[in-house]
Amino acid sequence: MRTELVSDGGDPARPNEDFASVGLPASGQGGSLVLLDGVTPPRDGAGCLHSVPWFTARLGGALTELTVSLPDVPLTEALSLAVARTAEAHAATCDLSHPRTPQATVALARWSPERVEYLVLCDATLLLASPDGRVSAVRDDRLARLPRALLRSADVVDATLRNKEGGFFTAAADPSVAARSVTGSVPRAEVASLAALSDGAARWTELFHEGDWPDLLALVREEGARSLVKRVRHRERADDAAGRPCLARAKTHDDATVVYAEL
Repeated sequence: MRTELVSDGGDPARPNEDFASVGLPASGQGGSLVLLDGVTPPRDGAGCLHSVPWFTARLGGALTELTVSLPDVPLTEALSLAVARTAEAHAATCDLSHPRTPQATVALARWSPERVEYLVLCDATLLLASPDGRVSAVRDDRLARLPRALLRSADVVDATLRNKEGGFFTAAADPSVAARSVTGSVPRAEVASLAALSDGAARWTELFHEGDWPDLLALVREEGARSLVKRVRHRERADDAAGRPCLARAKTHDDATVVYAEL
C-alpha cells in the first residue's frame, strides 16, 4: 500500500489549521484517512479560549482513533462521537453556542477487505478512482450553491447560514451535525486509490481550472501530493503578482492539505 500526506500552511505568520492522518491497523486488513480543514475565526474572537489548531488536533485525533478502533461503527456515528468528545473537552471554559466556535470541514474514508466507506461535510473533497481509471468526486455542495452576495457578509453568514437549515454545516460542537454529511460506500474492488483534499489544495481544479478531478488525481499519483501543492502555490503567486484577485478566494494562500492512498 502506498500512502502520502502533505499539509502546507498558507501563511507563515499563523499556524496551519488543517489536520490529516492515515490509520493503518497492524492486522493490515483495512485503514482510514481523516482530513479536517479548520475554519479561520474572525478577528474579534469566537467565544473560545482555544485555537483552531487545538480543535482540529482534538477532533482529528478522536476521528483517527474511532475510525480504526470501531470498524463496525458507521462514519456518521464516529464523527458524532468525536465532536461530542471534543466539545466536552472545552465546554466548561468556552461558549460553544457562538456561531464561530472552533469548527472544521471534514473528509473521511475507511476501507476493509470488503468495502470503502466515505463521509464529506462542507467544502472538503474526496476523490475515488476505480481500477479502470474512472474518478468520482464526493462533495457536499451546499456552500457552493449559496449566492455569492450572501457570503460576502460574515454577519449574514453567521446569523442565517452557518450550521443553519438552508445554509451549510461544519463539524463544530453539535454532534447531530454528523447526520448532515454526504455519505456512502462502495465495494473495495471498485476502488484502486483515493485522495482527500482541503479546499486550499482543490484550488488547482476548482479555482484555477488547471485540470479536472481525474487530471488532479493523476498528478498526485504520478508526481506526488507535494507537486500538487507546489503548483497551487505557483498559481496563487502568479495571480497575486498580476493583480488578478479572484472574488471566490478569501485568502491569497490557504492551508493546502492532501491525503492519498492506493488500496
